[in-house]
Amino acid sequence: MPTIQSISTHDFRRKLKDGAGSDAVHTDPSYGYGVTLLETDTGLTGTGIAYTLGDGTNLVCEAIHILAEPLKGCEIEKLMAEFGAVQRSLAEHPGVRWLGPHKGVTHLALASITNACFDLWAKSRGVPIWKLLLDLSPAEITRLIDFSYLDEVLTVAEAVELLQSHQATRAEREGVLKTGYPGYDTSVGWFQYSDEKIRDNAKAAVDAGFTAMKLKVGAKDHTHDVRRSFMVREAVGNDVRIMLDANQAWPLPQAIDACLALKGMNPFWMEEPTQPDDVSAHKTLADKIAPVPVAVGEAVSNRVLWKNFLQAGAVGIVQADCTRLAGISEWLAVVMLARKFPVRLVPHVGDMGQIHQHLVLFSHIALGHEKLFLEYIPHLRDDFVHPANVDSGHYMPPQEPGCSTDLHLA
Repeated sequence: MPTIQSISTHDFRRKLKDGAGSDAVHTDPSYGYGVTLLETDTGLTGTGIAYTLGDGTNLVCEAIHILAEPLKGCEIEKLMAEFGAVQRSLAEHPGVRWLGPHKGVTHLALASITNACFDLWAKSRGVPIWKLLLDLSPAEITRLIDFSYLDEVLTVAEAVELLQSHQATRAEREGVLKTGYPGYDTSVGWFQYSDEKIRDNAKAAVDAGFTAMKLKVGAKDHTHDVRRSFMVREAVGNDVRIMLDANQAWPLPQAIDACLALKGMNPFWMEEPTQPDDVSAHKTLADKIAPVPVAVGEAVSNRVLWKNFLQAGAVGIVQADCTRLAGISEWLAVVMLARKFPVRLVPHVGDMGQIHQHLVLFSHIALGHEKLFLEYIPHLRDDFVHPANVDSGHYMPPQEPGCSTDLHLA
């Protein structure tokens, strides 16, 4: 049985070019990961990632060194048998907890550590993580999760029952393993792209098989966003779903004005319209712009905040991200919450879709989440050892053991 012998980190950063990755708030981004490497006595290495925008990735790596220390000497099967309790223990570090709790640098470190554990576990069993998760019993799934602070909304027993309730109909949803999971193209409309480039990108995405795409908005002058969004609608037609993403740019009064002005082009959702911790503002906006749903997730840092969003009816699209939450473990808790309420699930892909291509197969087959689509961002494809295989706009199920997180780090 593989035993973790050493733990190391890597500060991974890539500078993007020609306006790629830009939005109304993050004007000159790099893409980065705080990487955890768990090396074993059998030669296997578990690779975990937590998404950053470059600066500060070193801080995440420092936190990984502190929080991951108790994993040395652990056998991977014993570790994962009660991983929910393990993760809670790591998160409740009596000194480091104060730096969060459950958010920011320390939570990103926990995401990277957790994802490395899941990657190592799947590699040790010789299967991709989607298959490992689908083969587990409901009780085994719940033992991967820290349910603390969720008691009044989702108990362990309720989570087991939720999983059991969808077991009989799994075969109806397993066709996705042959057809692939639909994707949507986020790289069409970065904020700093010219009108001409956005128009060309949108048409190219349709030609590549995508039936949905995203445009960045968030300008102070709403007429700028309105003009560009209607331009994309005209370029691709009414059958293509177009999502609009403001990346937290607007205070609530401005968000209301902007979203009402943009409703006319029939957006499939409005993403991150205001400050990501402001549940009340999102509820107000959701009521104002209905039936257009509000989407949040890339900056919703923990399961408790997700609980609040769902209880308030402030979110219509759950974009839970396992590189922002405390890894795959907390992601599982959030998607169970989303299924219970229920609210539709379309993960944000800080991992560039590498892990989430596995996770949406699980959430669709095991929990009955609607097969909508998964975000696709191609900018780091060449940095992964096994980049996601996207064919005719669909993520094809990966077959290599692990979570598809191994990077070319040399």
